[in-house]
Amino acid sequence: MRVLGVDPGLTRCGVGVVEGEPGRTCRLVAFEVVVTDAQADLASRLLTLDTCLTKLVAAYRPDAVAVERVFSQHNVRTVMGTAQAGAVAVLVAARAGLPVQTYTPSEVKAAVTGSGQADKAQVTAMVTRLLKLPTRPRPADAADALALAICHVWRGGAQAKIAQARIAAARVAAAGGAQ
Repeated sequence: MRVLGVDPGLTRCGVGVVEGEPGRTCRLVAFEVVVTDAQADLASRLLTLDTCLTKLVAAYRPDAVAVERVFSQHNVRTVMGTAQAGAVAVLVAARAGLPVQTYTPSEVKAAVTGSGQADKAQVTAMVTRLLKLPTRPRPADAADALALAICHVWRGGAQAKIAQARIAAARVAAAGGAQ
């Protein structure tokens, strides 16, 4: 499974792509940070995010997209920008026909570090270790995006396998009942 993770932000939007299977080591495909001009108007910034994320989806052809879910912050302006950037990422995935899943920061932290209370440095260190990278991915937005992608491979991939097993069991049961 190839997953494109998005750590949404209006000024800096982290993007990370990994491949892997639930319970296995993931492999780094790519990471980058999409930057928009803080002085530009909102529409231009959102369009820049849409254009860049659309190109990245086309270039890396992920099987799914994982986006950080906006969490409560005291700074309403920051929350709004993050939510808008996250919505653009969800829209890009939907337009490409890709399944998209959102995760809270604590879900991502728990998936990659074992603790939902881990700090950014711990998340970055674990992403570096899990992907066997020679250096830490910089900036932190890129590491967070990679953590989202890893989280989805491990959690979303396992959930997808369980759903497929249920569908297969239901088909077997239906076929057995039809005889």
